Amino acid sequence: MTEFWESSFIQNQTMWGFEPADSAIHTNDLFEEKNVKEVLIPGIGYGRNAKVFIENGMNVTGIEISKRAIELARESGLEIPIFHGPVSDMPFDDRQYDGIFSYALLHLLSEEERGEFIRDCYAHLKPGGHMVFTTISKDAPMFGKGTQIGEDYFEIMEGVKMFFYDRKSIKRDFGDYGLVEVTKIMEPHKNAEGKPPFPFMVITCRKPF
Repeated sequence: MTEFWESSFIQNQTMWGFEPADSAIHTNDLFEEKNVKEVLIPGIGYGRNAKVFIENGMNVTGIEISKRAIELARESGLEIPIFHGPVSDMPFDDRQYDGIFSYALLHLLSEEERGEFIRDCYAHLKPGGHMVFTTISKDAPMFGKGTQIGEDYFEIMEGVKMFFYDRKSIKRDFGDYGLVEVTKIMEPHKNAEGKPPFPFMVITCRKPF
């Protein structure tokens, strides 16, 4: 899996541009409201979503599987701690964070990996902290395409497997982890004019004191 995502990233490079996703901007607003100071971003990529938090005075730590993505983050001036490795290797340290943001990663994991990832993020969250996941929706045009390998789980092309969330599966996976809100968002393609916005679900959880 590591080799696949490394080669895929090298092919696409900075395909999403350098502007933060709308869900990252909305999450920053939440984190500012809640006075979040320490943010963990699993799957930080080349850092486009990190900068909105950094610009608003938060300390950001990343996790990223692709060495090339980390190199591009450094080349763009992102000098923050980034652990190199898959999220399945969490925890990389024993710190807890008052904010966690994960963008477009959760749906790329298997059922077992998703459960482990959610548990590990929750374990890294301080009491009173918030974690936000942006993940693909069943409204996405790829839903049902390719080879079905499980319930709402498809190999849409060779080596690319996606789980498509709806409110029922979100409640099932996050019900024990402080689920407080689920919203739909249409993410625009900020680096590609003419492409329609893409449907995602934004999942917000809070760890009680």
